[in-house]
Amino acid sequence: MCVSFHPMSQSKPSANKPVANKTQPAQQSWLLLLYSLPQKHGTERVNFWRKLRKFGALQFKPSGYLLPDEPTHYERFQWLAGQIRESGGEASLIRVGEIEGMSGHAIKHLFHEARTKDYDELGDSLREFINANKKIRGETFNSQLEKLRRRYLEIREIDYFDSPAAQDVQMLLQQAERLHRKNPKRAETLDKRGFQKRKWLTRPHPEVDRVGAAWLIRRWIDPEAKFVFATTPAEQPDAIPYDMADVEFTHHGDHCTFETLLDRFNIKDRTLQKISEMIHDADLEDGKFQRQEGIGLEKIFKGWAKMGLTDHQILERGWDCFDALYAQLKR
Repeated sequence: MCVSFHPMSQSKPSANKPVANKTQPAQQSWLLLLYSLPQKHGTERVNFWRKLRKFGALQFKPSGYLLPDEPTHYERFQWLAGQIRESGGEASLIRVGEIEGMSGHAIKHLFHEARTKDYDELGDSLREFINANKKIRGETFNSQLEKLRRRYLEIREIDYFDSPAAQDVQMLLQQAERLHRKNPKRAETLDKRGFQKRKWLTRPHPEVDRVGAAWLIRRWIDPEAKFVFATTPAEQPDAIPYDMADVEFTHHGDHCTFETLLDRFNIKDRTLQKISEMIHDADLEDGKFQRQEGIGLEKIFKGWAKMGLTDHQILERGWDCFDALYAQLKR
């Protein structure tokens, strides 16, 4: 694999860089740290690996690590290279403009995958915490919650390209924080006539709750709804956000977004209730209704994403799945 690079001196990068054309987005460049240590330095090798992991560096080949080309990361790699040399090893710091066979998008996707793994692990811990404290608040509730909150902030610190998985964990964290709050205020019932021909916004890479909610919106709330995708509501201020952190139509209490929409729009349909239970168990993984069917749908949606389907294609195919499921259950 070939790379286009510029060797870097030990001084900080010059501030007199060429100004990028403002009509085109600047091409992402990368910092590549290549290093080696004598075989006998096993302890140092583990310590350096832990530091690289803490920085959120992406492993590139056995002895290379990548980070986005930013001053903070340059200083981190420069400092680490110095420590490696002091330990008897060799280290080279390179600014990479292009990696043959890998687009910038593909590299960012690898960063996404690494952070998604971190978020998934934290999500599992949060679900265990929520289930353990759902009925009775344990003695270590506050300390455990603070530990989980700190871990979330640590991952966010190295989530350089805003992984969509971050909001899944943020919503779980908010659910944990709301445990045992007294007298939760019931939200008012909404009239769907005030929500017609609207644009609805959710996060990229839709899975079972987001696809199911979009299907529910199109079939029972807003037949002419249009759907867009962004990581934050601010990117689409004219759209109604759903299944995102800190918005009206999202997880509330132990409800997934599909359940929230059913409740807010007072949709009474036994078949939809069954589907909501499937989506709940697949999305929240708390086993509340002991329904396994939604897990199969979830795996299909994940598979379509890995096949390279666009977000809109996943929605459209997902709607067909939910149409068929509703027809079968209605019988």
